[in-house]
Amino acid sequence: MKLRFRQDGPYVLDLPEGSTFRYNGEERRLLRAKLALCRCGGSQDKPFCDGSHKRLGFRAEEGALLIDELPDIVPGGLEP
Repeated sequence: MKLRFRQDGPYVLDLPEGSTFRYNGEERRLLRAKLALCRCGGSQDKPFCDGSHKRLGFRAEEGALLIDELPDIVPGGLEP
């Protein structure tokens, strides 16, 4: 898994398409191989990115973390 910090944008988790995760007690499935999370604090859909960083003029450097293995949080998915 890779966690990217997009320049002037969100955190992006690169996960296999179809991965499942749990949010507010609801199981969800990724339709794409990415999950964009708010980094600017302005999203109306937190923790997910809604593009507010563009309107707000958010500035931040880019970067990335490579994660070889996730701990067993929830088999087959991610739990916040």
